[in-house]
Amino acid sequence: MLPNSINVFQMVLNAGLMVQFVLLLLLIFSIATWAIIFIKWRYLRKAFRESAAFTEFFWKSRNLSDAFARSKQLRNSPVARIFRIGYMELKRLSQSGASIAAKRGGGEAGTLGAKFAGIDNVQRALRRAINVEITRMTQMVPFLATTGNTTPFIGLFGTVWGIMNSFHGIGLRGSASLAVVAPGISEALVATAAGLAVAIPAVIAFNHFTFKIRIVESELNSFSADFLNIIERELIRVEGEGHEQR
Repeated sequence: MLPNSINVFQMVLNAGLMVQFVLLLLLIFSIATWAIIFIKWRYLRKAFRESAAFTEFFWKSRNLSDAFARSKQLRNSPVARIFRIGYMELKRLSQSGASIAAKRGGGEAGTLGAKFAGIDNVQRALRRAINVEITRMTQMVPFLATTGNTTPFIGLFGTVWGIMNSFHGIGLRGSASLAVVAPGISEALVATAAGLAVAIPAVIAFNHFTFKIRIVESELNSFSADFLNIIERELIRVEGEGHEQR
């Protein structure tokens, strides 16, 4: 190593206890930040890939039961999960509607009426499922924003504390030469540099993940609306065929 090169490790060892504590705190923030970045990156990558695969299969499939079977294979897809919830709610309402119509003697019209009334329940189930998926995707992401907002100030606190100690030492020694002042100040400034090194990746990752989550949320809302439209069109078609038979 060159004589005039910066030895950051040596600066940390020579720093005061408060500055070392600040650097340890920033190290913990950094480890947690990179762990979250890795976890969310893997999760969103799988979510995008499997959601695209399920959406493509859904629009090519002939019936909803095939799409339901396929959705159980794509467990990392938010779109597939909300479809499963909507499909199971639709089946439950269909069975309960048929039983109610049979008990009341309403026949096919009673069944269709129950199904139309149950669309609101399917819509509510889809809305709840979307909220659950958004909550799942945004877990741990706010920590990145907290890291980006607070770590520069934590580092600045360490720097200010280190400079205070440096000037206190200068006052005790009664010497203010550059050789006396520079080492203490340079050691203190390491805390500010560390705070920025932790904050910058956290802010970039937070903005990136927020953008990706908004895309997934938009896809979930669009798929939910399309799914409800398919159900309504199918019920209208069945009702029209029933009127023609009568």
